[in-house]
Amino acid sequence: MNWNWFHKFASPKWFYQISERILPGLCVVTFSLLFVGLIWGIGFAPADAKQGNSFRIIYLHVPSSFLALAGYFLMAIAGAIGLIWRIKLSFWVMKCAAPIGGILTLLALVTGGLWGKPTWGSFWVWDARATSMLILLFLYIGVYLLGRSFQNSDSGDKASAFLSIIGTVNIPIIYKSVDWWFTLHQPATINFTSAPSMHPDMFYPLLIMIIAFYFVYGLALTLSLRVEILSRERKTKWVRKLISQQ
Repeated sequence: MNWNWFHKFASPKWFYQISERILPGLCVVTFSLLFVGLIWGIGFAPADAKQGNSFRIIYLHVPSSFLALAGYFLMAIAGAIGLIWRIKLSFWVMKCAAPIGGILTLLALVTGGLWGKPTWGSFWVWDARATSMLILLFLYIGVYLLGRSFQNSDSGDKASAFLSIIGTVNIPIIYKSVDWWFTLHQPATINFTSAPSMHPDMFYPLLIMIIAFYFVYGLALTLSLRVEILSRERKTKWVRKLISQQ
């Protein structure tokens, strides 16, 4: 089997060059999806029969929650690849994914609190879902800070990778928390084993927003990784040549 594609993908130079080509299209698709999803969800979706217009925060809360979980898996997988195959670009993906995931987790917690205030009567309760999401935020912060606590960047990358892998234990706990424990948090809005419980006029803009957030995540990670590559590879010939041409 020819593994050249695998080695090419692990090349910082190749990633930097190929990402420059896809960035314009990625930006257009990302902002188009965000525009359509937000306008449709906030301006045209019908109000909820019980929660009224307060439910519209779902168009930020659910996508950010989705990406907070998916982003952690991506971060842990990147860390594992770096540990197993010693691919430096994978460690850099892990490093760049940590702050992005932390921001998304914080957004999920804040929007969940804003949604919970009129629904539960309180911005914060030690609910199983909310508490496990708070732990996820601490894990993201831990991975981010641990990598920067070592003078040797390689040691920091390895330590962060181990923590990110260990932290994946929390992901199924978050996902199943509303099923395993008595919780104020409503059941999952989207269940992959059954049809969505939402009216299509509410569900379709939510689906668009989830897809849009995946593109937002991809765009943010690509931009962050490009900066990280330039920083780490600043002494290489190709980066010095690139800088001299600016």
